[in-house]
Amino acid sequence: VQLQASGGGQVPSGGSLRLSCAVNGLTFKYFSMGWFRQDPGKGRVFVAAFSGSGGSADYADSVKGRFTISRDNARTTVFLQMNNLKPEDTAVYYCAAQRISRSMWNQEAHEYDYWGQGTQVTVSS
Repeated sequence: VQLQASGGGQVPSGGSLRLSCAVNGLTFKYFSMGWFRQDPGKGRVFVAAFSGSGGSADYADSVKGRFTISRDNARTTVFLQMNNLKPEDTAVYYCAAQRISRSMWNQEAHEYDYWGQGTQVTVSS
């Protein structure tokens, strides 16, 4: 199983980035996807994730209205559109996959089965 995250970079405050996570090696439709972020020396924090097999999603309060998670099942890829970025959004962003049966706990990092390698997002003030 491989999750390949990309799309990170450095942007000024108020800018936008679109993260991608290409998934290979698992049956994509049986997994729910999420994004987490991590500051140096801290644990991974929930950002956004799908809830179950439907199209609904959950977001951390800090990103609601600015970030949007989406997925392309044909391309087995999940995206995180990030708008109006703030310096406090600076972190390494990770995509993760969890079995749909566990998606009621989609905000808990330890409930995910597979992780990507992370992509750095830096927002300058």
